[in-house]
Amino acid sequence: MAGDSKTKTIADNRKARHDYFVLETFECGIELVGTEVKSIRRGGVNLKDSWCSIDEGEMFVKGMHISPYEQGNIFNRDPMRVRRLLLHKREILRLFGQVEEQGLTLIPLSIYFKGSRVKMALGLCKGKKLHDKRDDMAERAAKRDIDRALKERNQ
Repeated sequence: MAGDSKTKTIADNRKARHDYFVLETFECGIELVGTEVKSIRRGGVNLKDSWCSIDEGEMFVKGMHISPYEQGNIFNRDPMRVRRLLLHKREILRLFGQVEEQGLTLIPLSIYFKGSRVKMALGLCKGKKLHDKRDDMAERAAKRDIDRALKERNQ
């Protein structure tokens, strides 16, 4: 089916790319209830302070806020509840080994619809030091200055 491959990004975690080096990305599903999906369709999700952990062979996302659906009344769940991520057991075990051995972190990078399914881009990340963040900001500023100069020169 050609319509199933379309992706529509709902939320990005821009702070994650500022605070971490993203070494590898993974696509995983999320276990949600109906009112949460409706709220995500309206864009009521926040990934800013979320992270993932592996407990007893299963992966969970914590700190992700999904706003309650306005027409959901009694069917709404806790907006900050822990949600299970859907990955193959082999992938979870490999990620667990890397997190434990190398001191890496699992951070949600974005949430998007792939066809009718809600997917999450998960990043295997290493924390940045303050000087790394400053270097990145200096690089972005230099690139912005170069682009601005090229644009003025072409006009």
